[in-house]
Amino acid sequence: MPSEKIIFDYSIPKILQIKLTGEWLMSSGIPAISEFTSQFSSHSDVAQIVFDTSKISKWDSGLVSFLFGLIKECQRKNIKIERKGLPEGVLKLLDLIEKIGEKNKPQETKPEPFLQRLGGRALQLKESLLSLLGFLGEITVSFNRVIAGKAYFRFNDFMLIVQRCGADALGLVSLISVLVGIILAFIGAIQLQIFGAQIYIADIVGIAMVRVMGAVMTGIIMSGRTGASFAAELGIMQTNEEIDALKTLGVDPVEFLVVPRILALVVMLPLLTLYADFMGILGGYIISAGVLGINPVEYLNHTQSAVKLSNLWIGLIHGFVFGIIIAISGCLRGMNCERSANGVGEATTSAVVTSITSIVVATAIITFICQVLGV
Repeated sequence: MPSEKIIFDYSIPKILQIKLTGEWLMSSGIPAISEFTSQFSSHSDVAQIVFDTSKISKWDSGLVSFLFGLIKECQRKNIKIERKGLPEGVLKLLDLIEKIGEKNKPQETKPEPFLQRLGGRALQLKESLLSLLGFLGEITVSFNRVIAGKAYFRFNDFMLIVQRCGADALGLVSLISVLVGIILAFIGAIQLQIFGAQIYIADIVGIAMVRVMGAVMTGIIMSGRTGASFAAELGIMQTNEEIDALKTLGVDPVEFLVVPRILALVVMLPLLTLYADFMGILGGYIISAGVLGINPVEYLNHTQSAVKLSNLWIGLIHGFVFGIIIAISGCLRGMNCERSANGVGEATTSAVVTSITSIVVATAIITFICQVLGV
């Protein structure tokens, strides 16, 4: 029986001497802590426990596990444990277990004072703004070199990025734009049917898509698709020290890596905006002609008369600005990425959040300017 391996000696007042005998191996069975504590629970005057392990013939991790559980139980009952009688190897293992437990123990953190948190956020915002301004300065210098014909980046890489930003995104842009056009048509029909003016669905869909919605939806799609891709690519290059290698070779990483990505998005996003406008109008046309019973020719004529050239230019300006925002946000987060897998994930997430937030803010600013100018 496992309990036969333990002998209790109460001969000394307030001290319990525990003699461990035989083999303390996992294979031969280890006494349960509850079985042990029940033996001396009736002696409430016990204040200290000492060990005699001279009769132990063999032991393994089972003995260590048993003693560790016993120590925890005695700590709850405020009973002192004297470890001098334990084998040296057991003592080392117990110390190691306790150190690991202390390391993994959650530390109590006091909440920071409000002013301290506010100051920390202000300093963090200051560092972010300085980093952004420095990055914009490097981009400006690099574009001056592009204009002067002195910039160095591979044309094949630029064309590959253009393909990824343009042709590869057509499927997703088509799907989202058509669905947005369908949604706008249904929303317009709910109110316009009350007055028998369903034909003005063409005006709502056409103006909304061409002026704002086409550019905004394309910008959001490209933020999650291309902006995140830029941040992940540059972040991994930062982690693998490839950007440091370019600097060592005398190649400006902003000129070689960032400028082609900005140019590609600035060129392709207005074109994708035009395509999204067309697909959105097509979605409204399908619903109006196929579901709401509007004459197809009349729908197209209303769209043509409602959508002015100024609306088209405003939409293209939106697309141009969004292209700059998405490219700078993705590249900035990638270039400032921490050199770890977690850092790459955080940079990717931050690039998407920054891009979408900036797109919404830029849309509000452009809309306000257009309203002031009466465009």
